[in-house]
Amino acid sequence: MTSTPPIAPHALKADSFGRILLIEQDGQRFVRRDLGATPLWLRLPAWWLARREARALAHLNGMPDTPRLLAWDGHWLDRSFMEGDAMYQRPPRGDLAYFRAARRLLQQVHRHGIAHNDLAKEANWLVREDGRPALIDFQLAVIGNPRSRWMRLLAREDLRHLLKHKRMYCREYLTPVEKRLLKRHSWVRDLWFRTGKPVYRFVTRKILHWEDNEGQGPKP
Repeated sequence: MTSTPPIAPHALKADSFGRILLIEQDGQRFVRRDLGATPLWLRLPAWWLARREARALAHLNGMPDTPRLLAWDGHWLDRSFMEGDAMYQRPPRGDLAYFRAARRLLQQVHRHGIAHNDLAKEANWLVREDGRPALIDFQLAVIGNPRSRWMRLLAREDLRHLLKHKRMYCREYLTPVEKRLLKRHSWVRDLWFRTGKPVYRFVTRKILHWEDNEGQGPKP
């Protein structure tokens, strides 16, 4: 019995931290984060981010509508491929069912002791073929006790970012409680905007030349 010959990898995205490849081999499609193309001076942070993603995916253990970790050897991170479009490519305008499902999905992720930490980017929210949501890109995820004060704070920030997308595409369905939550700014958010975000913008836009606009995600 012979195996199906592999199809040439298709690049989904490339940046300073490596390449994201879609690979099909033996009838299986999966996504590979390849750190081999990373410049030497970025190898350590690229490895650190990939390792965080591998740990988070292993912790989620194949939870529905999140990627399943297939392999991680320090150079390649392989995860399952999920059909779908980024939120900015297929906006869920007026789709209350999508945002209800997205909130349930996020709650399940949080119950697993994972805070995503990068949900302002629409590229990290998928709209799947049947219209339901999915989450990808767990490079900045934090693992911890979901009942701890720190993890509850990070979970609330994840939810705030989801509600910002709901305000953009489904404003008429925002509840009074959700509107109040959107107005509440945690000290983590305020500290990030005062200190971390200016540095992040300088590094990503001036040094790495990224075009990764929050709210719209990286353009294809």
